[in-house]
Amino acid sequence: MLPGNRRLGVLAIAAGVLLSIACPVLRAQDNPSPDKPPAAIPRMTIEVTGGDANKPVENASVYLKYVEERTLRKDKKLELNVKTNREGVAHVPDPPLGKVLIQIVAEGWKTYGKWYDVSDPKQVIKIHLEKPPKWY
Repeated sequence: MLPGNRRLGVLAIAAGVLLSIACPVLRAQDNPSPDKPPAAIPRMTIEVTGGDANKPVENASVYLKYVEERTLRKDKKLELNVKTNREGVAHVPDPPLGKVLIQIVAEGWKTYGKWYDVSDPKQVIKIHLEKPPKWY
């Protein structure tokens, strides 16, 4: 290597080291401290009960259908699927805001569907299912 190129290489390395120390953006991200809990994701809760006794309906399929509006292109139709737990509760992480169609399908129960206006991401929606009519 020529003496001029060697000096240039040393200067480039020194400038890189100084920039990495002086500018925090260029440094790798630090691990978050264990004292801080991670940011909570807002979840909408849907409680599904059924019958005269208002017993929880477990393992019911909950479908949320909504439209994501766009300015330049055609609106995008989206759907979320979740299931209820033993207590008849389904949690929807990061729910869509606005007009949402909620449909419930459960074995042994009449299918349910209704449009809701979701304004709060932590909203609790209570839904009551009925027994289907008897077939002879």
